[in-house]
Amino acid sequence: MVKTTMKGPGMTEMMTKEDVTAMILSAKRQAGLTWEDIAAKIGMSPVWTHSAAMGMNAFPADKAKLMVSVMGLPQEAESVLAESPTKIWEQAVPTDPCIYRFYEIVGVYGPTLKALIQEKFGDGIMSAIDFDMSVTRIENPKGDRVKVEMSGKYLGYNSW
Repeated sequence: MVKTTMKGPGMTEMMTKEDVTAMILSAKRQAGLTWEDIAAKIGMSPVWTHSAAMGMNAFPADKAKLMVSVMGLPQEAESVLAESPTKIWEQAVPTDPCIYRFYEIVGVYGPTLKALIQEKFGDGIMSAIDFDMSVTRIENPKGDRVKVEMSGKYLGYNSW
């Protein structure tokens, strides 16, 4: 696990978001849980739960406490889970095929989505802050389908 070492008298190593993510993934694997299982136990959606467990969102204090309990994490993990994240990506275009396809979808349909949003709402964007998303499996005789639904608050651009 990655540790940030604070040097100096009385200073100790601090647990990082990466440390807690590794602990969650290990506990999930050992317990044989799905993200839906974990999300149900803490009362959040599977999409948000996974994103927060990966360090991309901060857990509200009560949810951090539940996550620590559900996953059997050390007490120190509670405050780490509640910390505001720094959202960074290490590569410009991912090479994982599943994640890359979402980049491809945005590349092909991004301008279309923007045009349709602006036709229906005006000059603005869909919020990724006031936002929710779900992933559903739809059975189909030609091959099961992946249904991704996103809902974000419309935010119009200000004119001044």
